[in-house]
Amino acid sequence: MGKEIALPMVGMVMAECAQVGLMIMGKAAMSHGMPNLITGYAGIYYSSPTLATALLNLIPGFTFILAVAFRMETLNLRSSTSQAKSLGTIVSIVGAFIVTFYKGPSLLMASPHSSSPHLLLGKQSNWIVGGFLLAADCVFASSWLIIQASVLKKFPAELFVVFYYCFFVTLQSGIICLVMEGDLSAWSFKPDVRLVAVLYSAVFGSAFQLGVSTWCMHRTGPVFVSMFKPLGIIVSVVIGVIFLGDTFYLGSLVGAIVIVSGFYSVMWGKAKEGKLDAHTPEMGSESDSQKVALLSKDGGEVP
Repeated sequence: MGKEIALPMVGMVMAECAQVGLMIMGKAAMSHGMPNLITGYAGIYYSSPTLATALLNLIPGFTFILAVAFRMETLNLRSSTSQAKSLGTIVSIVGAFIVTFYKGPSLLMASPHSSSPHLLLGKQSNWIVGGFLLAADCVFASSWLIIQASVLKKFPAELFVVFYYCFFVTLQSGIICLVMEGDLSAWSFKPDVRLVAVLYSAVFGSAFQLGVSTWCMHRTGPVFVSMFKPLGIIVSVVIGVIFLGDTFYLGSLVGAIVIVSGFYSVMWGKAKEGKLDAHTPEMGSESDSQKVALLSKDGGEVP
C-alpha cells in the first residue's frame, strides 16, 4: 500500500481516537450540568458514548448512497472493487449493531478498584430518543462529507474550508444556545471537567480532528474517510474496559471482528481501485473531468 493511502490511514486512525475521547469528555461534562443543545451531544446525553460510536457506522452507508447518487463514486456490481466496498459497508454496519446490542457472556471484567468512572455508564435517560438524535446526526454528517468533497474539488484549500466550517458552526451554535439558555451563569466555567471538555473539543475536536479529516478527504474522497468510523467502536471498548470500568462481552469481540472484516474489505476495494486508475490515466482523467463538470453545474460558485 503506497504512501498516498498510508498517510491518510494514520491520520484517520488518530482522528477517530480523538473523536471517541471527545464523546467521553462531552458525556462527563453533561453529567456535571453542562447543557446539551447540539444534536450529537444531546444524543450522547440521552444514551451513551458506546451507542454513539456504534451509530456513527451508519455514516458510511449514507455517504456511499449519496456519493453514488451524485456520481462521486461508481457503483458497478460486476466490479470486484464495488462489490468489496458495498459488502464492506454493510458488514461494518452489521458489526456495529452486534457490538452494541448483543452482549453475551462476559470475557473480561475491569478491576473492582476502578469504580469511579462508572459515572458515564449509569442508567440512561431515554435510549430511544438518544438513538434517534444520533441517527439524525449521522445523516447530517454524511451530507457534510458530500458537500465538503464537492467544495474541495473546486477549491482545494483544506484549512480555509475548516475555518469557514468552524466559523459558521460557532455562529449558529452560539445563536441557538443564547436563545435556548437564557441564564448567563450557565456560560461560566469553573476549573472542572466542563472546562477540560471545552478545551479538548477546541483542540482535538475542531482543530485536529476536522483538519486531519478534511486533509484526508481531499486526498482520498468521502467514502474512504467515513469507512474509518468502525474503528471508533474498538477504541471505545478498549477505553471502556481500561478507564471506565466496563465489562468486555462476547458480543463486543464478535462485533469487533465483523467490523474489522468490513473495514479491510473496503480498504482492499479502495486499494485495488487506485491501482486500476493508475494503469488507465486517460480514462481516470476523463472521469474526473466529468465529475468536475457535474459539480460545476450543480454546486454553484465557491467564493
